[in-house]
Amino acid sequence: MSVLVASDLDRTLIYSAAALGLDMPDAEAPRLLCVETYEGRPLSYMTETAAGLLAELVRTSVFVPTTTRTVEQYRRIRLPGPASRFAICANGGQLLVNGEPDADWNQRVRTALGDACAPLEEVRAHLSATADPAWLLKERVAEELFAYLVVERELLPQEYVKELTQWAEPRGWTVSLQGRKIYAVPKPLTKSAAVAEIRNRTGADEVLAAGDSLLDTDLLLAADRAWRPGHGELADVGWTAPQVTAVEETGVAAGEAIVRALGERSSVTWARARSQVIRAVSRGRD
Repeated sequence: MSVLVASDLDRTLIYSAAALGLDMPDAEAPRLLCVETYEGRPLSYMTETAAGLLAELVRTSVFVPTTTRTVEQYRRIRLPGPASRFAICANGGQLLVNGEPDADWNQRVRTALGDACAPLEEVRAHLSATADPAWLLKERVAEELFAYLVVERELLPQEYVKELTQWAEPRGWTVSLQGRKIYAVPKPLTKSAAVAEIRNRTGADEVLAAGDSLLDTDLLLAADRAWRPGHGELADVGWTAPQVTAVEETGVAAGEAIVRALGERSSVTWARARSQVIRAVSRGRD
């Protein structure tokens, strides 16, 4: 019995310095491991304990990093343990197999988007027309699939995301605010679709998942068991579902709690499968 573990990365398993949430005395802060550098500077971290737990999880499951990052951004990350055979980038738009994009999957995604929602160019034009230079830092397009804004969060008007959501909804797009980024993503572009593809390819019997944002809801709902941290978009609105566990911890401590829960569940499933094999072999001998 194999277990597929699909986890979001930023603010779920890995954390920037600004998102660590180290509110304890310095002498009590956990030791951290840097797992990403950018332009020669450390950028993202896990606790050393979480890193050890993740390394073991990668060895005992089909672990699939599942992110809204582009392929280029994802490749900056160096997670502990063996390299994952599969990874999901661009919110499901890119499926990596042994580190390389699966061209057939990407083409299938683009065909589906063309049939189901307003074109990217229309959304980009609206973002450019409505974003105020007073709080806008950058405009970006990811893999020619979706767009996002990098903003000065303190200056962002509270109503902007709500108004953008109302505009995007009838056009088949989803809006998500994560840290300093406002994402506009086509509704058919989902992490869960890519996870389903990997499940078909691997024959996994159980899917575990973790995530913190609106863009992770489909992933969490599609899993057999799932976890979310005590911070983030989903925590802010109290979102949950029957198969979803909300951990109490926030910040980098939540990342450690989540990877521990994923590992414990994966171990239980593995032990159950091993027991079934042993019983089957014993029956065959009788």
